[in-house]
Amino acid sequence: MSSAQAPSLPPLIPRQILFGNPEKTSPRLSPDGQYLAYIAPDEKNVLQVWLRTVGQEDDQILTAEKKRGIRIFFWTYNADQLLYMQDADGDENFHLYLVNIHSKIVRDLTPFPGVKAEFVGLEPKYPDQVLVGLNLHNPQKFDVYRINLKNGAVEFDTENPGNIVTWTANAEFEILAAKATTPDGGYDVLLRESTDKQWELLRHWGPDEEGSCVSFSDDGKKLYIKGNHDANAQRLLVVDLDTHQETVIAEDQQYDVVEVMIQPLTRVIQAVSFYKDKEEWQVIDHSIAADFAEIAKVRPGEFSVISRDLSDQTWLVAYKTDNGPVYYYAYNRESKTSTFLFSNQPKLEALQLASMQPISYEARDGLTIHAYLTTPPGIPAQNLPTVLLVHGGPWVRDTWGFSPSVQWLANRGYAVLQVNYRGSSGYGKAFLNAGNREWAAKMHDDLIDGVNWLVQQGISDPQKIAIMGGSYGGYATLVGLTFTPEVFAAGVDIVGPSNLITLLKTIPPYWEPMKAALYHRVGNLDTEEEFLKSRSPLFFADRIQKPLLIGQGANDPRVKQAESDQIVEALRQANLPVQYIVYSDEGHGFVRPENRLHFFAIAEEFLAKYLGGRFEALGDISGHSGVVK
Repeated sequence: MSSAQAPSLPPLIPRQILFGNPEKTSPRLSPDGQYLAYIAPDEKNVLQVWLRTVGQEDDQILTAEKKRGIRIFFWTYNADQLLYMQDADGDENFHLYLVNIHSKIVRDLTPFPGVKAEFVGLEPKYPDQVLVGLNLHNPQKFDVYRINLKNGAVEFDTENPGNIVTWTANAEFEILAAKATTPDGGYDVLLRESTDKQWELLRHWGPDEEGSCVSFSDDGKKLYIKGNHDANAQRLLVVDLDTHQETVIAEDQQYDVVEVMIQPLTRVIQAVSFYKDKEEWQVIDHSIAADFAEIAKVRPGEFSVISRDLSDQTWLVAYKTDNGPVYYYAYNRESKTSTFLFSNQPKLEALQLASMQPISYEARDGLTIHAYLTTPPGIPAQNLPTVLLVHGGPWVRDTWGFSPSVQWLANRGYAVLQVNYRGSSGYGKAFLNAGNREWAAKMHDDLIDGVNWLVQQGISDPQKIAIMGGSYGGYATLVGLTFTPEVFAAGVDIVGPSNLITLLKTIPPYWEPMKAALYHRVGNLDTEEEFLKSRSPLFFADRIQKPLLIGQGANDPRVKQAESDQIVEALRQANLPVQYIVYSDEGHGFVRPENRLHFFAIAEEFLAKYLGGRFEALGDISGHSGVVK
């Protein structure tokens, strides 16, 4: 075979395409079906909410955020009002803003400094109101406020006794159910007959169980809940509120119920999904069975209904794939036809991207571990430099689909393994609880067993494997370089904690109700300081042998900058190699595209140096706030 025919990687994909802003994303229909709103950048490349009249090309910009783009917005049940959430430089103290689509006047509905707004709900029957949780009187707890969308008046609605973490309103827009934390690290479902009655216990979940309230039925006589009591995985149940009898609506032995699709006016449960290797839908309401059958034919990949008008004639459907952008369609239920709207990143459509393969392997203690493997297109999956990309959480999971960081690494020539280690959610409670008190222990063994699997399969070069991740994945990176220093050639830690003692001492005040659950799953700060120390990379920093790159947001409320500062200081005192970049206007992760582009440019050159992959030169990235420390 001549060198001209040798297999080769596709051309270098510019980072701008992978980590820059989407061109258009998150379309939402107005309740009357007349308007389509979506997120797209303005001329200064800041994400704003845009509007178009359905069937026309009269797109116009509605918002005027100066710096930090909008990521979360939704229609009210008034056709001329939108809501969006925004924080300041990553501090997570979100405010709720109201936008009039005609006047374009933006109003801060929660203009309280240092206070975080949590969206509780909207209700079609009460289009002029929104329920919001605010920690206005005590930073540790969110009371419910009713805000008038006509005049902005904020009215106190429901007091939080101190342990309630989520609220559920009925069809009359009254808060009649709540989920509260308990001293054992578990949760209670609380119920009250009316807003002037006392809360009563409906059910308790212990510290090794999970559950949540989903919705009341339209007549208020039933409560839909998710829960894994009396089962391994979270099921969807309906509770008769007169008899407290529970009936199973949907269940799977191994996988938790994830999405629940509810008709907004009738409150009928229509479909539920279970996330296995990919998302799988189960239709509950037969009136939509033909619609789901039609939607599934439109294009390959996973689909989800992301918006609908109140007449339920038009649905907006998102299609996700692993090797291309998200495609958005409008689906007409009457004619059963779909019309393409746009994709979020059209530039991806012509590129040769990698596919993501679900795999599984057996951990050293016999537990089955599920993961996703992505290898570079165009070359054989043999003896490759590799990045173990560890998800945050840890009580979430990696899923199938397009990932900018995975495609970036594969395009640069690396195999990428994403492991759903024990403690990851979605796989039932036995798997979730297998991660209890196993930070830097069996949770880390699962990652190392994944590395060993790659080497045994001949996919990875054992001398050229890096570990990388954000949040818990950043912690796992530090654990990898301290607890198993011989395994990895380099590490990239983004906003990862280095010391579990200081992490638990500095949690945001509003995590206080969840402290017992954290102590149960991680370790008890009051009684087990030595145990927590034994699982903290900071105290083993002298074992690090391989280069480390750390990225940190200065305003991170979850993993404070001190978590990165202290391990950097320890490494520098020991003359060990570390590169450290702090972003002054970011929090727990990098939201501004300028900062993402800057950090990943540095990470790319770093990985190329120690693993030998390709990289695009740093270039001039204007507007980033990164300071090399």
